[in-house]
Amino acid sequence: MSDPVPLRRAPSPQDQASQSDDLYAVRQKIHVRSVSGKFATWRWALVWFTQILFYGLPWLTWNDRQAVLFHLAERKFYIFGWVFWPQDVFYLAILLIIAAYALFFFTAIAGRLWCGYACPQTVYTEIFMWIEEKIEGDHKQRKKLENAPMSARKLAVRSAKYGAWAVFGLWTGFTFVAYFSPLDELLQSAATFSFGPWEFFWILFYGGFTYLFAGVMREQVCLYMCPYARFQGVMFDPDTLVVTYDQERGEARGPRKKGIDPRSQGKGDCVDCGICVQVCPTGIDIREGLQYECIGCAACIDGCDQVMDKMGYPRGLIRYSTENAVKKHWGRREIIGHVMRPRTLIYGGILALACVAMILGLAGRSDLRVDVIRDRATLAREVEGGLIENVYQLQIMNMRETTRTFDLGVWGLDGARIEGVKSIEIPPASTRSVTVQVRVPADAGKPGSNEIAFDVSAADVSGVSVQEETTFLMPR
Repeated sequence: MSDPVPLRRAPSPQDQASQSDDLYAVRQKIHVRSVSGKFATWRWALVWFTQILFYGLPWLTWNDRQAVLFHLAERKFYIFGWVFWPQDVFYLAILLIIAAYALFFFTAIAGRLWCGYACPQTVYTEIFMWIEEKIEGDHKQRKKLENAPMSARKLAVRSAKYGAWAVFGLWTGFTFVAYFSPLDELLQSAATFSFGPWEFFWILFYGGFTYLFAGVMREQVCLYMCPYARFQGVMFDPDTLVVTYDQERGEARGPRKKGIDPRSQGKGDCVDCGICVQVCPTGIDIREGLQYECIGCAACIDGCDQVMDKMGYPRGLIRYSTENAVKKHWGRREIIGHVMRPRTLIYGGILALACVAMILGLAGRSDLRVDVIRDRATLAREVEGGLIENVYQLQIMNMRETTRTFDLGVWGLDGARIEGVKSIEIPPASTRSVTVQVRVPADAGKPGSNEIAFDVSAADVSGVSVQEETTFLMPR
């Protein structure tokens, strides 16, 4: 595999301001300039897509219930037509593996796509900044308001912004809790403000941290709290697509009049306008090289392309490219040709295997599950007719959302039969326990442990049955 690409950190405004012995620098608030363009459109498309899913799913119904509900009280996870139980932790493990290797795979190919377009921190920061812009104005007006002394107008504008943030944060917290507690119950509780203690806590907790992270801390979450920024370098290599400034084309920087060939003045295409810094949500200068603070949102590409259009220069001074492509002047065909390499093949292979395992597991998932526990208090006893009896506890899980009847049978020893309950009706997506007595002739097996199996089959559907093995004890 190729060596990881080293990440460099651009000098911060605090580093350039003065040489100080202070351990920590005071945060300089970033007033991000809004930008439009191809990549901004993609970001907002992902904002709309993810938030319609997040806020909309709890309102969908399926089989007269909430379509997506992780019901903690009942210990059942409802996902459309599937009902998952605590015993289905296998699927959660596979899902986590898929998520991890999908992140590795796409990062190795195209950098921090997740961070720049779909990460909740990015998505909610975009929403909160949009609210801020609508209330306080553009980046210049916000900066002016920030530096202005407190006044009635400033207090009113700030209160409106913080109030809107708080309402949005609480609605986000309410929606989050609706995935774990039925929405209809939450709405009734909201009408009378009678939330349970845990529901009330999690609404405030999740809503409060949405407000804090997206409204107040913003880039600090990405710079100091997110571990992904620290280990992304091991997944980058010289063929990874990242936001790149073409130094060969852009340097030397400097202002110039429109229509003048910059080469005639010994300058490159970069007019040193600083828009790429002004639109960056983490406040870095991409012209200083690849830095761990870069979340790959491509806002600088949109901003630079607009300047290039105004100056009459070709687009792409800042673009998605690779280290090798910039050095060797590759085109799109060469870049795409280097996508399949050992790193991506390994990540992609593991990801494909995990996806296949998930699909096969779901396709072969039985809608009936049986657990058998032999009564250890009564190991074996002789009953009327000289028969030997063992007692078992059967736990039967009906995975379907319809009431079903199951027939019980036993085999493995000659003459084995079940006394008492021989069928059981189980409500939709429920578990029932039943105590059964199994009797066999005294000469049906050897002294000690003998293998038997219970057969539980659906009475209404052929082919739905489970055989669960256990042991039958014969007296010595």
